Amino acid sequence: MSELPAVPSVVLRREALAEGWDDDELARAVRSGELTRLRRGAYVDAVLPAEPAARHALLVEATLAGLRRPCVVSHQSAAVLLGLPLWDVPLDRVHVTRSPGAWSDRSRVLRCHVARIRDDEVVDVAGVPVTGPVRTMLDLARSLPHEAAVVALDAALHQGRLSHDTLRARLCDIVGSPGSRSAARVVAAADGRSESVGESRSRVILQRWQLVPSALQFEVRSGNGALVARTDFAWEDARLVGEFDGRVKYGRLLGVGQEPGDAVFAEKRREDAVRDERWDVVRWVWAELAAPHRLAAKVRRAHERASRRLT
Repeated sequence: MSELPAVPSVVLRREALAEGWDDDELARAVRSGELTRLRRGAYVDAVLPAEPAARHALLVEATLAGLRRPCVVSHQSAAVLLGLPLWDVPLDRVHVTRSPGAWSDRSRVLRCHVARIRDDEVVDVAGVPVTGPVRTMLDLARSLPHEAAVVALDAALHQGRLSHDTLRARLCDIVGSPGSRSAARVVAAADGRSESVGESRSRVILQRWQLVPSALQFEVRSGNGALVARTDFAWEDARLVGEFDGRVKYGRLLGVGQEPGDAVFAEKRREDAVRDERWDVVRWVWAELAAPHRLAAKVRRAHERASRRLT
């Protein structure tokens, strides 16, 4: 069994100087690859992780070590430490929240928010105070663009890290605060049945263009009730199902010893079986999410064709 990669250790300049290093030695260590610069005054004793969330966790550690006033890690930084997935969320700054009386601040590596946080909204992550999943998601719903916020909230709901009922109840606590209307819109749009970023983004686009599916993770069944396929979206009035096709999805379909082509062929047979039950199928890919109007037009045409077939 292969070993998990070691987590790099953060090396702070001030601590290195206190131990007898000097700036020339630190510079030589960086040039030789012994150290890698994380940010000004902070290094790691290995190559930086490729995963943005892992790099951000190191940035959080290095930044907190330099803060003199107490704070709670919040927003996207809290999501990273809690292991909650993010999409299209900037991770260049560490986000913290301090109680009223402090002042908001923004630097090259730090974003300090000022807000009240209840004791029951804070959890401990390896000795670091962090906003819990519900508060973190509401903060993101208030501050992120709608699509990115829905993706994050979908993932948290899908993982069972929080419930829709709790989110709706907690919305009452932030009524009138900045971003509260945006948060309410995100909570209303979120759905834990989405199983990927692509499905979440697709649903946001479909909602925006008034093409809301009647069902998610819809089961197509044969005349005798046998399961034929489970599809991402369905418009039952037109007997139309929709599928977002991403590479990750095909990776999940691979069996032992199968090649990607095998999964694609199996998916083609699955679509044929769905059509045999008199359901039409519309598919789209990542590139089409970047042109929402074209995706909307494609789904609308498919819906109209399927509807005409039923008349």
